[in-house]
Amino acid sequence: MSLTQVFLGLGSNIERETHLCAGLEALAGFLVDIRCSAVFESQPVGIKSGPFFNFVVSAFTDLPLMELDRRLKFIEADNGRYAPDRKGLPLDIDVLLDGEQVGNFDGLILPRAEILKNAFVLWPLSLIAPDRIHPGVGKSFATLWDESQIDQVLAPVAFEWRGVPLTPLELLSGLTSSRAGSLPH
Repeated sequence: MSLTQVFLGLGSNIERETHLCAGLEALAGFLVDIRCSAVFESQPVGIKSGPFFNFVVSAFTDLPLMELDRRLKFIEADNGRYAPDRKGLPLDIDVLLDGEQVGNFDGLILPRAEILKNAFVLWPLSLIAPDRIHPGVGKSFATLWDESQIDQVLAPVAFEWRGVPLTPLELLSGLTSSRAGSLPH
């Protein structure tokens, strides 16, 4: 069976490092050639909570879209996403792109609208796949990021998975987009 490139958005605002690393380990069980963008801290969008860590993963899979989405929901559940007493969002994993698919797939709309709405999705996508063309818009992610007017503050953060830093030093040392900055604490 042929492999399809997928892009996933990951985020957490509770025990962020623990849950994001657990999510990556689970993904490594059924995805191949996993690559991660830099990790950013951002204020929550749409919920009242503490700041999130967000990043994008590129990987390849032979799973059909709905099976991939089902497995992502299991990973979220394993990390407490659907626990009745949870106090935030331990782990969120969204399919952003599945190959070149465009449309509504049993309620899962691709490409995901958040790509164009949220800096914590678009900036990481522009870093991990700058030349990749958004299948719904026809522009590269780098161009979309350069042209975006998204008013959200992002701060690159140091983050490691399996002993490898995900956020490049040049991002951590302040060579960042003018839209990046410090978050209020």
